[in-house]
Amino acid sequence: MPDDNRISAALTEANKTAILQKITEIRALLPFLINLTPDERQTLPKLGEKTLGFDEKCAGYMAANPKLVPGFVDVDELGKDRALRSPLAEVVRELDALTQSVDDTVTLVGHEIYMSELAFYQNVRQAAKRGIAGAQPIFDDLKERFPGGGAAVATPAAAKA
Repeated sequence: MPDDNRISAALTEANKTAILQKITEIRALLPFLINLTPDERQTLPKLGEKTLGFDEKCAGYMAANPKLVPGFVDVDELGKDRALRSPLAEVVRELDALTQSVDDTVTLVGHEIYMSELAFYQNVRQAAKRGIAGAQPIFDDLKERFPGGGAAVATPAAAKA
């Protein structure tokens, strides 16, 4: 298969340590970060692209009509939240892009590993069929991954299982 080796790289322990240290440094620069529960993530109303216009209108109306702002709304804190949202959203976009690239690379590396292992498995299976010494115990151990009989492992669709 022509794309069996789309990535050939190494991550040294020193580089991994440096990356994890940088992530720790980034976290330290964002000490106000919080973690929502899955329920909160799903149920909290969100300010997104469809509601940004509403926010802009409200900001203008609230500034022009302070007497209409409810007493329980802290206008100063609202201003801080508005000032934080835009630069933080930019950070999220960059981190999302980086995370996607790292995740795609992990996926591709896993694919390359698995495809090589499937090739090894097929070779061991053929060796066991031919009575090659030492192949049968390896085949017997590995075939447990394919309880349906293992014949389909030669197809690319089976590799996705």
